[in-house]
Amino acid sequence: MIVLVVLGALLVLALLTLVHWYLWRRLVRDVSAPGGRWRRTGTVLAVVLPLLSVGALVGGRAFPIAVERWFAWPGYLWLAVLLYLLLALAVGELVRPLLLRLPSRAARAARAGAAVPKESGADVPTSDESAADGPGVNGPATPATPAAPAAPSPERRLFVARAVAIGASGAAAAVVGTGMYGVLRGPRLKQVTVPLAKLPAAAHGYRIAVVSDIHLGPILGRAHTQRIVDTINAAKPDLITIVGDLVDGTVPELGRDAEPLAQLRARDGAYFVTGNHEYFSGAAPWVDFVRELGVHPLQNARVELGGFDLAGVNDIAGEREGDGPDFGRALGDRDPARTAVLLSHQPVTIHDAVRHGVDLQLSGHTHGGQLWPGNFVAELANPTVAGLERYGDTQLYVTRGAGAWGPPVRVGAPSDITVVTLASLRA
Repeated sequence: MIVLVVLGALLVLALLTLVHWYLWRRLVRDVSAPGGRWRRTGTVLAVVLPLLSVGALVGGRAFPIAVERWFAWPGYLWLAVLLYLLLALAVGELVRPLLLRLPSRAARAARAGAAVPKESGADVPTSDESAADGPGVNGPATPATPAAPAAPSPERRLFVARAVAIGASGAAAAVVGTGMYGVLRGPRLKQVTVPLAKLPAAAHGYRIAVVSDIHLGPILGRAHTQRIVDTINAAKPDLITIVGDLVDGTVPELGRDAEPLAQLRARDGAYFVTGNHEYFSGAAPWVDFVRELGVHPLQNARVELGGFDLAGVNDIAGEREGDGPDFGRALGDRDPARTAVLLSHQPVTIHDAVRHGVDLQLSGHTHGGQLWPGNFVAELANPTVAGLERYGDTQLYVTRGAGAWGPPVRVGAPSDITVVTLASLRA
């Protein structure tokens, strides 16, 4: 096992080295003179930025959160910039040959001059003069050999290299900047209506606020929590559910950042289930802490509400600690005639939910992919990446989450808090 971890780490380092060498070549070497200021600065950045990213990735286990923040902001942001720089440069590699083939201004001027007809009255050789030019002149015309296209000049290559580098850098900066603004601004409210066959008419229109993947940590803190709480309370839901991945750190480090959760207000209260990230830093202390804040943990448990049963299971990551999901404990011995709504962090548990007769499962975990084209990768590991889908008689709703893991950036997967409105077919 240790050998595999070491080999994996070496592979990642080798890949990072190769990628940053390519970036250095395209963004530094090809656009600057040897010994110049940008060549020196760019070379230093090509070494320092990946080191900051590695520090951000391992910092949570090696440093206290106050120190980790110094790595997290530049290190995680660089990972997002790196992704979109590579994508933009890939496009640049496609257009680079076309730009190099475009004629320069001097070539266009020379071509235009060669095409100008001679002025009237210019000397025109006579037939005798033409004959004196040698044999074959008055015979069949000899086709001229086309001149080979001239290789691009060094100046042309430098211009194209700089144009591609500036274009790629500008595109990456714009994408990452927009995506970061979306995260730091806070999630937007999303409305979804879910019809349920067994829901009684009296519960028609019942509203559940679903929030997941808040990811309090070295970047997102107390202000982020307060924005989420204010958004939920303004929606005036009947019930609030926090579907895992609340934090990336310990209670002593992040407890103060989570305290605004005590302000959550709903007629039937607020409930919480663990996500995989809670187990990275200690799930049990967080379960106790959210209980102190007035949020009710559902640890493989169920409560009966007015129109349906609300159940919650622990995250799959808890299996390593003997604290994984127990569907029998959460859903056994219940009245199957009643509607069952299940809170489960990861969408992959939908098949267990179907076997236990759940009507609606609420999940998070995927972030909707967070950074396009990450949604295609997320689709490989999750039955549903975002939105509402049906599996037999069970419906699954997956929220994109209210925060972000790693880079505080979302591209193509905006953060959300969803208000799920239950609709009765008997109403």
